[in-house]
Amino acid sequence: MAGVEELQVRRVGGTGVPIRGDDVDTDQILPARFLKEVTFENMADYLFYDARRDEDGTLNDHPLNRFEGARIMVVNDNFGCGSSREHAPQAIDRWGIDGIVGESFAEIFQGNCESLGLPAATADPDEVAALQDWIDEHPDGEIALDVEEETLSYGDRTVAVEIDDAMREALVEGIWDTTALMRSNLDATRETAAKLPYVDG
Repeated sequence: MAGVEELQVRRVGGTGVPIRGDDVDTDQILPARFLKEVTFENMADYLFYDARRDEDGTLNDHPLNRFEGARIMVVNDNFGCGSSREHAPQAIDRWGIDGIVGESFAEIFQGNCESLGLPAATADPDEVAALQDWIDEHPDGEIALDVEEETLSYGDRTVAVEIDDAMREALVEGIWDTTALMRSNLDATRETAAKLPYVDG
């Protein structure tokens, strides 16, 4: 079982993928028909499933098809709006994305990212647009998102980003996975539970 140190997310990086457009909702990110699966195991296969395909089912020039292996997703305003389905960030995480930078995120989507240890950082719209353009011009260029310092570095630029205080603390301190924390402290959890008057056995 992973300890707190293993769960710390202080810095993530890699190549980027620009996903342009405001109000990209969770049904675009993970179409509703795939919610019937009982586990998240195959969610990566369904990430932007419809947007990545033409009507005949063949893959098109969607950014995820062009920027294979990208680790940093760069999005625009109100990303992850719509339904609160956890499947959307699960699909992003399982695709291999280690961090998301955008103008803004829907609140529930952002919270679901935190529960997966997936940083969601915001930046000025002009900075986001500049980064998306830079990725297009430098598909193999490295991007570094420093969660602890709240900075983003690429090329010869370092810009300030913002990460919600609760998310930043949870990631940096390695306390975002509450299930793992309870399991790693199972004896203490059971001892506390035994003292509660409403717990039977």
